[in-house]
Amino acid sequence: MALPTLRSLRGPGLSYRRLVVPLAAGPESETAMEIASELADEHGATISAVVVIEVPKQLPLDAHMLEEESDARKLLEEARAIGASRGVAVRARVLRARGAGEAIVGEAEDGGADIVVLRAPRSGRRRRVFGKTAAYVLQHAPCRVLVVSPPPA
Repeated sequence: MALPTLRSLRGPGLSYRRLVVPLAAGPESETAMEIASELADEHGATISAVVVIEVPKQLPLDAHMLEEESDARKLLEEARAIGASRGVAVRARVLRARGAGEAIVGEAEDGGADIVVLRAPRSGRRRRVFGKTAAYVLQHAPCRVLVVSPPPA
């Protein structure tokens, strides 16, 4: 089975008005933002870039997590810069949740997303293709999901 290309995501009848791009540290997020920005530029769409801070169950959701907040702001600044390089509006949000997958799906549902552009996690495990977050999003998203990874080094 052939893998979809960006060309197949641009076919007749496909229109993307709102894209959701979850971000995390690493080159995978940068690649996801670049692809989302390209699609958004072609369709006149907007991007909702989100960073999910997973708050441990023993802490309240509004617990002070200063390092995580700082890291999230940096990721979102980079996302805005990637979007701006293509003239694409990027709405940046930090979400706090117990599970990232649920927060991403909630963002897609609440905003009427047409597609979630999800980074493929790098894993040393051979058995598991996707982590629990990607698996949850693929199973529960109310829209298309494009899973991307950076080209091999």
